[in-house]
Amino acid sequence: MSLALMFPGQGSQAVGMGRDLAEAFPAARAVFQEVDEALGQKLSEIMWQGPQETLTLTENAQPALMAHSMAVIRVLQAEKGLDLAKHVSFVAGHSLGEYSALAAAGAFTIGDAARLLKLRGQSMQKAVPVGQGAMAALLGVGLEVARKIAADAAQGDVCDIANDNEPTQVVLSGHKTAIDRVAEVGKVHGLRRAIPLPVSAPFHCRLLQPAADAMAEALATVVVRRPIVPVIANVLAAPISDPDEIRRRLVEQVTGTVRWRECVLAMASAGVTTLLEVGSGKVLTGLAGRIDKGLKAQAVGTPPDIDAVGALLV
Repeated sequence: MSLALMFPGQGSQAVGMGRDLAEAFPAARAVFQEVDEALGQKLSEIMWQGPQETLTLTENAQPALMAHSMAVIRVLQAEKGLDLAKHVSFVAGHSLGEYSALAAAGAFTIGDAARLLKLRGQSMQKAVPVGQGAMAALLGVGLEVARKIAADAAQGDVCDIANDNEPTQVVLSGHKTAIDRVAEVGKVHGLRRAIPLPVSAPFHCRLLQPAADAMAEALATVVVRRPIVPVIANVLAAPISDPDEIRRRLVEQVTGTVRWRECVLAMASAGVTTLLEVGSGKVLTGLAGRIDKGLKAQAVGTPPDIDAVGALLV
């Protein structure tokens, strides 16, 4: 068995996330306290008590998801003897989850990851005035067809590939006027359905260049260490370890495509047979099965999950 860890992105947050871990394990409580102190806010209270609309704010959801993921990592290390260098071949994260992956692999401290993600969320929100951007998930078509639909829908506006999630799910992002055209122009390309996404900004498209600039400035001031296991970069779908390249690829990721389908295939082609989704929800676990049916994938985010995966770390 070759094991890889994957870390969820925005949309997987839910009120109550991580609370049972904090109640059961001192190692988890320490992570949530560290994040609260780094941000100067009681993010853990928002995570555990809500309200949902406050947790869903991009600037809260992003560090919250990282905090939950890192709480799981610390508990696995303390309770089950997880040693990333020994047990794990790769780490990868979906969008903001790449920061969680880097923190798990020791490239970032938890505090730095929390502060970077807070800024990332704020910068993404500020980059495009509310109502001018949008995103939509295309169902039933793959990447090549999605590119054609994006080109036809653009008509002078921005309409970019934001996420290549699995063979039949691609997400487009850009000006709302372009995204509004997607369902109609997609019909001639066999598009089954275009689902508008309830997002506050058009993530992973050229309109977010101001956020990319802000992240470049912030990342230049943060210590980035060489990760103890290779990190599969979203924008490359290939492993990276050099600290300067990590900074560069994280900046590119703000406006670039999350090549998640290819990231999973890259891990599988390198011999990975088992994926653990670390943190909140089971979105990536579901995607993995649709990307490569030969992969085993399971989520670990609660105390019962911790016990269930212990046997994989022998």
